[in-house]
Amino acid sequence: MTPVLLFILGVVFVAVGIAVSIALHEVGHLVPAKLFKVRVTKYMIGFGPTLWSRRKGETEYGVKAVPLGGYVSMIGMYPPNKEDGSVRPSSTGMFQTLATEARSMAHEEVGPDDHNRVFYRLPVWKKVVVMLGGPAMNIILGVLLTAVLMMGFGVATATTTISDVSKCQVAAGQTVDPDSAACQLTPAAAAGLKPNDTITSFDGKSVTSWDQLTEWIRASAGKEVAITVQRDGSPVSTTVTPVLSSRPVMGADGRQATDAAGTLQYQDVGFLGIGAQTALVPQPASTVLPMAGENIRQVAGVVFNLPARVVGVAKAAFSEEPRDPNGPISVVGVGRVAGEVAAMEAVPLQSRLATLVGLLAGLNFALAVFNLIPLLPLDGGHVAGALYEGARRTVARLRGRPDPGAFDIAKLLPVTYVVAALLMGMSALLIYADIVKPVNLF
Repeated sequence: MTPVLLFILGVVFVAVGIAVSIALHEVGHLVPAKLFKVRVTKYMIGFGPTLWSRRKGETEYGVKAVPLGGYVSMIGMYPPNKEDGSVRPSSTGMFQTLATEARSMAHEEVGPDDHNRVFYRLPVWKKVVVMLGGPAMNIILGVLLTAVLMMGFGVATATTTISDVSKCQVAAGQTVDPDSAACQLTPAAAAGLKPNDTITSFDGKSVTSWDQLTEWIRASAGKEVAITVQRDGSPVSTTVTPVLSSRPVMGADGRQATDAAGTLQYQDVGFLGIGAQTALVPQPASTVLPMAGENIRQVAGVVFNLPARVVGVAKAAFSEEPRDPNGPISVVGVGRVAGEVAAMEAVPLQSRLATLVGLLAGLNFALAVFNLIPLLPLDGGHVAGALYEGARRTVARLRGRPDPGAFDIAKLLPVTYVVAALLMGMSALLIYADIVKPVNLF
C-alpha cells in the first residue's frame, strides 16, 4: 500500500474507534435508565441534522451529521416549577428564564402515564448510576483495549539480539569521525561483534534478558570477560573488556534523570558499545490493571492542569514556541497521529497496530476522566447535582424539616452555557493548533 493510503486507513481506524467509544458511552447511560424505568425518547450519535433514525418501542435511535459526541434524551431531567407545578416563568430574570425553558423542554413529552418514569423522581443513587454509566463504559473499554495491547500484542522490550555496534568511543555530547585517527574502537567493535548477533553468555553466565546483561556490563569496567553470541545459527566466542565511560542516568519514565537544579545526570560505568533490538513481548494479565491505572493517572494530570495546558497551546499556535508533546490535542490531532503511525512502513505492522490500539485505550480513559469533571453539561455535573440533592435531603431529615424535594439542576444552566461555550472555544483552538502547528511525536 502507498503511504497516503496507509495514512487514510489509520485515520479511519481511529475515527471508527472514537465513534464506537462514544456510542458505547451513551449505551452506558441508556441501559441503567431503561432498567430504572425512565422513559428514554432518543439515543443519538452526533449532533446537528439527523442522517438516519429508527424508532424501536418508545425510543428513537439515530445518527446525526456532526459525529462529535452523542446524547440520550430522558423525560423529566428537570423538576417542574416547585410553586405551582407549571413551566411558566416566575420572574423576568435571565437565570430564571433559562431554567424555565429547560423545564419546559424536559416536560414537553411527559404523558399522563409517565408520572413515575421521569428522571428527576429517581432516588439519588439511581441518578448517580445513570450518569456514571457513560464514564464507566469508557473505563471498561479502556481496560479491555489495554488487555489487548498488553496480552495480545505485548510491550516493546529490549532483547538480547544486537541492533547496532558503535565503532568509536565517544564522550557524551561529542562526535568523532569513524574514519579518522581519533576514532578509538569500542570494546564491541574491537571484539568483532555484529548486528543481529544474539548474546547467549557473558563471563560464563547464561544471558536471559537485556536488563540483566546491561547490569553485568556496567559492573565489568576494565575486566576482560568471555562472551558468546549466536551468529547465523552457530555459536561464536570471543572476549571483551568493557571500558569505564560516562553514561546517562535513566529515570523510571525512560528519560534521562536530572538533579534538583535540572542538570542532566551521568554516571561512570562499564561500556561495551552495543544497542539492543526490540520485540513485542506479551505480558501477563496481572499487568493490565496497573497499566490502565497509570494511563488514567496521566490523563487525570492533563485534565487537572487543562487551563494552563490550553494556554500553552494558544501560545504555541500564535508564536514560535514549540507544542508540548504531552499536551492536549483535538480529534484532528488524534487523526493525524493515527495516520502517521499507520504510514510508518519502516515499523512492523504489528507494532503499528499496537500503537493504534493503545491510542484508542488512552482516548477512552480521557473521555471517562473528562466527563467526570463536576460541571454541567458533563456527566460529573449531573452527579454533583444528585449528590447535593442527597446531602440536602439528609440534612433536612436530621433537622426534622420537610423533604426539600428534587434539586432543580435547571437553575445551573447559565453555568452550563458558559462551560459549553468555553469547551467549544477550546475545541476550536486545539483544532486550529493541530492544523498550523501539530504535535511532533516522532
